[in-house]
Amino acid sequence: MEREKALKLVKEQLTEHRYQHTLGVMETAISLAGRYGADEKKAELAAIFHDYAKFRPKEEMKQIINEQGFPKDLLEYNAELWHAPVGAYLTETEAGITDREILDAIRCHTSGRPGMSILEKVIYLADYIEPGRHFPGVDEVRELAKESLDKALIKSIQNTILFLLKKNQMVYPETFHTYNDLIKNQEA
Repeated sequence: MEREKALKLVKEQLTEHRYQHTLGVMETAISLAGRYGADEKKAELAAIFHDYAKFRPKEEMKQIINEQGFPKDLLEYNAELWHAPVGAYLTETEAGITDREILDAIRCHTSGRPGMSILEKVIYLADYIEPGRHFPGVDEVRELAKESLDKALIKSIQNTILFLLKKNQMVYPETFHTYNDLIKNQEA
């Protein structure tokens, strides 16, 4: 799918603010893909569609999670996590994108997963560091992204976990598993 067509489809689903975020994620993903050897076209499409389901009604997302056999424990955690797997499903069923690498990158862009591909890491990180993001720790992760994809990912996940702990919120287990996998592989 061409960029303009993809952006048009996505823009219809997002607020103007979230659309601008998506453009930032797209440019960041293309840059990171070029730096770390991921397919730039796949990075572009995954970035464009990463928040495709962000503003879908919670009931619709719950129904898709239940019907499509996504992990049921997902519903026990913050609804912010839901739009990633639901977005991958809707990107395939509504936009017709069937490339597994693109769909997997969309699916795990909020929680990560052990054994992430380079494309999955690129989308996760691009979402975290795109230029429109302003929060404590993001600049450090941006700097780390210039030298190491994995170091930047580790720091972004550390920041996310600490943020959730400080807010007394539950942390989705897959995020811990992702962090542990990255640390284990860094030491190997």
